[in-house]
Amino acid sequence: MIKQIMNTLFLSCLRASELIEKKMHIKLSFTEQMQLKAHKMMCEACTRYEKQSLILEKGIEQHFHQRKDEIDMDQLKEKITVQLNEAVK
Repeated sequence: MIKQIMNTLFLSCLRASELIEKKMHIKLSFTEQMQLKAHKMMCEACTRYEKQSLILEKGIEQHFHQRKDEIDMDQLKEKITVQLNEAVK
């Protein structure tokens, strides 16, 4: 019983990092939010990991957003159509 309570309250760094990554894409449950908050209050490494992950996530998002703006969609569709037609022949 006590072990189950401890596992619920205290996360491993591995589980905390999973929640940090999940949080960037999906809303965490209330329990997950509280577990992560409690863990980060005690763990400087996971707090730092979250900050670094956010920087990377924003950088990747920015990179793909810029690339999307640079791509001529009509030209890309035409290339794909040509390659598909050649593959069928």
